[in-house]
Amino acid sequence: MAAKKSEGACCAPVGGGFKVEAVVNVDERGQMVLPKELREKAGIGAGDKLALVSWEKDGQVCCMSLIKVDALADMVKGLLGPMMAELATK
Repeated sequence: MAAKKSEGACCAPVGGGFKVEAVVNVDERGQMVLPKELREKAGIGAGDKLALVSWEKDGQVCCMSLIKVDALADMVKGLLGPMMAELATK
């Protein structure tokens, strides 16, 4: 019998590393609270800025991730920096 192809989530982990840290509720105003233990583990404090990154599949958001803005800026610089340096030498 042929194996069934699994659709899976659009942001299914490759090689592990992802886990459910907490389940949060969204209130009537659209607000949610990150549990204290998770904030401490992630080093998130009052005033920190987080970027919400989403993935879409078939026109619907299927996965969301929060990334500290500082870390995201470093990632972008790491990706774009070498490309910009190469363009500058041309």
